[in-house]
Amino acid sequence: MHIESDIKLGFKDVMLRPKRSTLSSRSEVSLNRKFKFRHSELTWEGIPVMAANMDTVGTYEMAIALAQHQLFTAIHKHYTPAQWKTFMQTSGNKIADHIALSTGTSPADAEKLDTILKENELLKFICIDVANGYSEKFVDFVKATRTKHPAKVIMAGNVVTGEMVEELLLAGADMVKVGIGPGSVCTTRVKTGVGYPQLSAIIECADAAHGLGGQIISDGGCKVPGDVVKAFGGGADFVMLGGMLAGHEESGGELVEKEDGKPYKLFYGMSSETAMNKYAGGVADYRASEGKTTEIPYRGPVTDTVLDILGGLRSACTYVGAKVLKELSKRTTFIRVQEQHNEWFTE
Repeated sequence: MHIESDIKLGFKDVMLRPKRSTLSSRSEVSLNRKFKFRHSELTWEGIPVMAANMDTVGTYEMAIALAQHQLFTAIHKHYTPAQWKTFMQTSGNKIADHIALSTGTSPADAEKLDTILKENELLKFICIDVANGYSEKFVDFVKATRTKHPAKVIMAGNVVTGEMVEELLLAGADMVKVGIGPGSVCTTRVKTGVGYPQLSAIIECADAAHGLGGQIISDGGCKVPGDVVKAFGGGADFVMLGGMLAGHEESGGELVEKEDGKPYKLFYGMSSETAMNKYAGGVADYRASEGKTTEIPYRGPVTDTVLDILGGLRSACTYVGAKVLKELSKRTTFIRVQEQHNEWFTE
């Protein structure tokens, strides 16, 4: 047993200190970023906000909507090869640079991944996703995928510590997904006691990744646009969103009408009982559900939410004098706080 006594921080523990700025308007801020990836050597340009690879968020419809704003979508792994073929035939040329094909690590997953990539040569991004990125099997799967698909951009996770980020990058990942337990419908922390405060995970993992020429994706924990700002301020290259993009027209999840007569959409974690009943025939005897299911008031098209997030991000850049998003982390000074906002009036 070992105890680390230094303080680890989440988004609620900090705010950004404002700084002198030469910017006179939010319109002067560019959120566009350009990356060249470590192994594939491909380049990407766009706004590095990403929809999570959950079946209630990472849908084809969401990908089309977000690509119009130059955002990215990690499309969930439960679409069939036939569905992928149809989708790529109709939309692939327009959004191939803004989508990733997600996969697990089973032999069946590997076979399905190879089939989809063979049938859809426009696909450039692979998202290898497991709840626990610390297993030897996971690292081996990343290595094998890099060997089979040397020209693809591989994102892999999830982990929360610098040494594992380094191992995954050396194994063949271009980007590493960072986050264990911070998601709004994730119950890993209460079921297992395992996790890491998200902001500290970002700061430590970004330092490790950037030293090796890799990138990180902050996955989970963002509840409001200010949290997206803090993730970028801490050094995240991409920020992945689940709950903030759920409940929209383009989101997955059943649309239901409750007793109040208002429409709601189901939103659930991919390790929840709902998801395992849907895709795995139920929760296996040897494990526990590590996700929950909730109902989100229907929020209409996702565009208004996207504009709100991007508007908050631009505004934050003006407060600290960052003319481009890449400068935000260099202009960020976090201050420790015990209070975030005035809750006198609640919605």
